[in-house]
Amino acid sequence: MKTIRKMLKNNKGATAIEYGLIAALIAVAAIGAMKGLGTQLNTSFNNISGKLANP
Repeated sequence: MKTIRKMLKNNKGATAIEYGLIAALIAVAAIGAMKGLGTQLNTSFNNISGKLANP
């Protein structure tokens, strides 16, 4: 019975899983933000390139 109580008190594994989930959510948010920013940068560079090619 003592070993079961000891296992229930040990929450290191749960904490590691929580940190992993937080890191995954941050990564997904960062990828989404960079994808949107990348599209805007591509449009801006294409506009600049077009203006430089046709002065």
